[in-house]
Amino acid sequence: MTKTYEVRTYGCQMNVHDSERLSGLLEDAGYVAAPSDPVKPADVIVFNTCAVRENADNRLYGTLGHVASLKRENPGMQIAVGGCLAQKDRDTITKRAPYVDVVFGTHNIGSLPALLDRARVQEESQVEILESLEVFPSTLPTKRESAFAAWVSISVGCNNTCTFCIVPSLRGKEKDRRPGEILAEIEALVAEGVVEVTLLGQNVNSYGVEFGDKLAFGKLLRACGEIEGLERVRFTSPHPAAFSDDVIAAMAETPNVMPQLHMPLQSGSDRVLKAMRRSYRKDRYLGIIERVRAAMPDAAITTDIIVGFPGETEEDFLETMDVVRQARFTSAYTFQYSPRPGTPAATMDDQLPKAVVQERYDRLVALVNEIAWDENKALVGTTVELMVADTSAGRGGKKDEATHRLTGRARDNRLVHFARPEGVEVRPGDVVETVITQAAPHHLMADGAPLAVRRTRAGDAWEARNAAPAPAGVGLGMPRVGAPASLPAIDGPACAC
Repeated sequence: MTKTYEVRTYGCQMNVHDSERLSGLLEDAGYVAAPSDPVKPADVIVFNTCAVRENADNRLYGTLGHVASLKRENPGMQIAVGGCLAQKDRDTITKRAPYVDVVFGTHNIGSLPALLDRARVQEESQVEILESLEVFPSTLPTKRESAFAAWVSISVGCNNTCTFCIVPSLRGKEKDRRPGEILAEIEALVAEGVVEVTLLGQNVNSYGVEFGDKLAFGKLLRACGEIEGLERVRFTSPHPAAFSDDVIAAMAETPNVMPQLHMPLQSGSDRVLKAMRRSYRKDRYLGIIERVRAAMPDAAITTDIIVGFPGETEEDFLETMDVVRQARFTSAYTFQYSPRPGTPAATMDDQLPKAVVQERYDRLVALVNEIAWDENKALVGTTVELMVADTSAGRGGKKDEATHRLTGRARDNRLVHFARPEGVEVRPGDVVETVITQAAPHHLMADGAPLAVRRTRAGDAWEARNAAPAPAGVGLGMPRVGAPASLPAIDGPACAC
């Protein structure tokens, strides 16, 4: 009988990208995705892990312990653990969870099918962790979750040495793909009905460092503008230290590059930024924001902020609050600092009490939400162009059953719930123009009749895929028993910036 699989994903967009490749590899090897309501668990359950958050290992081992009981009841079932935590813990996983069949790292996801076969034949755990990239993930088979939007990795790894971040030691030094390979992949995706791509990298704007072209990322954005049928281009995440005026110009000059920028701040205090080993300071950061807004007045700017870094004083925290007020972020992904074993910050003196960090965090979130709400209120009465999201199984936002609203993403990536047009079929991937009628801190609403609906190739691609729907093979979030829900849209940043 054909064996079934399930991939459960923790972490950032890079892990989601890898999970789509893992699903593609398994299907290439003859596996099929487990049904959403299985009679029994999948024959192979793959955990694609993240090591960035505190206690990620405890959460994983707790879940593995539960899955172990399923394995005892289902002889022949296999469990595989990959990703950043596997790269970090290596042999520890099979010591703590000896029932795990395969452990593989971030550099050799292409080995998974062979490792599963070897573990089955030899009847013992297989651990294969490589120190450098074996095959660039984007060259592997893939099973994309969306019919019309795709992740495209332009680089892996990171050359920065931020004291709070463990990613460079797990993903390695930056390795760049050649522009021709990236553009060929995008063109192939567009031919399949994809109209939106997100360029991925731990630090996208340092793209080209490996082959000595400091202007490579701006050139890549402009080249994306020449691809017929590609309507929306996004990227994540850049680093303020390497962000150049050429990239700003490329964004402003290229119509299909969206007016959206995720620019990690981490702290507004120069003293804390130095301790974090972030190679920019407050004035440079605000200067970038000012130049982006001068070139693209309607750009939505989001950020990452860490509260409670070791040694952060109340004055340092107030500096961060000041930057938030000046930058007026559309949203901010805020984190309470927690030590990551293996990072320099984990051993620093002056680790702050939890109560102090929590109190500052609460003040920051309140300010971020206040500003985001004000920025959203300014859009009431304006016309926006939305790409309709696929809200099935929680993907891409919520569909309001009471009002029959649909959900879409504006060009600046804001989430908009809009009224369903009467007498007109609207499919995920189609484009709607509508007027904003109401604002909330994290979304907008458009309750009037849409001004226009445009059927697109993306909608055609969604319709073709769903004419004979296949079970989803990639899940996101905390693992649970059974096949996971379909992959939702990712709003958060890729890690390590």
